[in-house]
Amino acid sequence: MNPVVGLDVAKGESQVQAFLDQSKPYIKEELDHFLEFLKEIEEVTGQMPMVIL
Repeated sequence: MNPVVGLDVAKGESQVQAFLDQSKPYIKEELDHFLEFLKEIEEVTGQMPMVIL
């Protein structure tokens, strides 16, 4: 697996989207749960995801 996390930071609402592997979306969350979100991805995949800003 090659987990990747993308951040969409905006004035009104910011979100984070994870992909466990290419073209395999995992979950989409509000940015305020970002650290817990990263830990969950690491537990599921066994590795820390690359974060794309």
